[in-house]
Amino acid sequence: MDHLTLLLAILYVYTAPCEEIFWDTTVKLAKNMTLECVYPLADTVTQMEWFKIKMERESMAIFNPAFHGIIREAYTDRVYFSNHTMASNDMTLSFHNASEADVGFYSCLLHTFPHGTWEKVIQVVPPDNFEDAGPPNSQMVSEPGKNITLTCEPRENHLLEEVSWEKIQPQQIDLLISCNLSQGRNYTSKYPRQILSNCNKGMKKAFVTMPNVIGSDSGLYRCGFKASTGEKETFVMRLTVTNGETKNSYIPFVAGGAVLLFLLVILITTITVITYKRKKRQQKRGLFKDVWITQNRVLSLLMHLASEGCRLL
Repeated sequence: MDHLTLLLAILYVYTAPCEEIFWDTTVKLAKNMTLECVYPLADTVTQMEWFKIKMERESMAIFNPAFHGIIREAYTDRVYFSNHTMASNDMTLSFHNASEADVGFYSCLLHTFPHGTWEKVIQVVPPDNFEDAGPPNSQMVSEPGKNITLTCEPRENHLLEEVSWEKIQPQQIDLLISCNLSQGRNYTSKYPRQILSNCNKGMKKAFVTMPNVIGSDSGLYRCGFKASTGEKETFVMRLTVTNGETKNSYIPFVAGGAVLLFLLVILITTITVITYKRKKRQQKRGLFKDVWITQNRVLSLLMHLASEGCRLL
């Protein structure tokens, strides 16, 4: 081996592990965890394979629609395909008894016809490194089937270099879109629903549009900015998409409340009438009592005058 070849080999060994890896989803490590991999298009999936990304890719499991799935020996009894029997485009992988050794990067690689290969990269992190969304800055409520646009704008009027949108869930964070405005590069993730966004150099605010929202679109969405000054800002929005179950459960609640209100009105009216009648009776009794007392006083006065008159005679 000549010196140039040896030098190139050494450079490859030392630089390959340092290559930046872009991932679509971050998952919090848990004893029983799930790595979602759903192909969003209607192509035919001819074969797929799961890898753990180390110095080299380590095959974990492979699936072929004609020959079904095989779990590699190192992962036997630890992982399984969750939903492939229900949907041919769903190659989600579930873990049993996961441990810290399972932290790292994973690749879900699909071969499809006619569009070719499609890959989703997932990062598994320890619970302490999983970033929570925090309280939302704003909220939006929508009915199903609407086109919803989430918008955020940085507080400071700086030139933007990077913009990202994420959906935050308790166990995972899905990247929706990432824009490197300074380099003019956009990265659309493998999130399994249509997302429309703006990634234009010199833009002052960012938005994402989700057509025909459904109940599963509810949740927390985070918008992140990085300015040319290096400053970073994040905004969290909560989207709630109502559904039939919510409306149906609300109807009996309202109906029950109306019945209770009606009964309460009847009760108050009855008590008022009874109280009024009692007062009238008491007033009548008081009037009769006053008349009787006056009559007795007059009679006593007459009897007194009569007795005084008899004495004078």
